[in-house]
Amino acid sequence: MFVTPAYAQDAAAGAGSMIGSFLPLILIFAIMYFLLIRPQQKKVKMHQAMVAALRRGDQVVTQGGLIGKVTKVKEGGQVEVEIATGVKVTVIQSTIAQVMNKTEPANDK
Repeated sequence: MFVTPAYAQDAAAGAGSMIGSFLPLILIFAIMYFLLIRPQQKKVKMHQAMVAALRRGDQVVTQGGLIGKVTKVKEGGQVEVEIATGVKVTVIQSTIAQVMNKTEPANDK
């Protein structure tokens, strides 16, 4: 007797509602990208550039909290850091959290 709303829908309306149902998911992904993923990628790039620019004489802080002066940049991503007079430790370059004092390159003029 009575036609239910499900039978009364047009077939073309189903395609439009499908796009409409994916729109919130697309918007959520875009927001997550601009608020979380992109800033984290920038931070990683900045850290990699900082680590690549390490040189002898820089005062650094490791992720473990040690403060010391870089005495040698070794092959294989290692750095020798002097944490006290005569006390040198070898740390992995990527564990350097911060460069506190940067040394200036020597001018050869």
